[in-house]
Amino acid sequence: QVQLVESGGGLVQAGGSLRLSCACSGRTSSNLVMGWFRQAPGKEREFVSAISRSGGTTSYGDSVKGRFTISRDNGKNTVSLEMNSLKPEDTAVYYCAASSVSVAVANFRPDIWGQGTLVTVSS
Repeated sequence: QVQLVESGGGLVQAGGSLRLSCACSGRTSSNLVMGWFRQAPGKEREFVSAISRSGGTTSYGDSVKGRFTISRDNGKNTVSLEMNSLKPEDTAVYYCAASSVSVAVANFRPDIWGQGTLVTVSS
């Protein structure tokens, strides 16, 4: 059974940076399209970013383009999200996610979820 465990969340001031990591166990991550979603209080879950199995293709939500960068290390079974120029509206629980079905990142529909890590951006 695949498990995803996020780390790296915390409190940061607006304009600052954080790096989230997601460790994948139970299956080689190179077989999974992976990505991140987030959910702010009182809001629906929102797509943040996805990365193809090889890492060669990425996709970003409009609200994070140019500020966030997704990457993966298949040798370590990890995926990361580098978040720069953080804004208070980036405050949310961030979920690592994976798709066991081979899909394009533009059609990322995860069927595996982590427990989430909280990111709080203060103004």
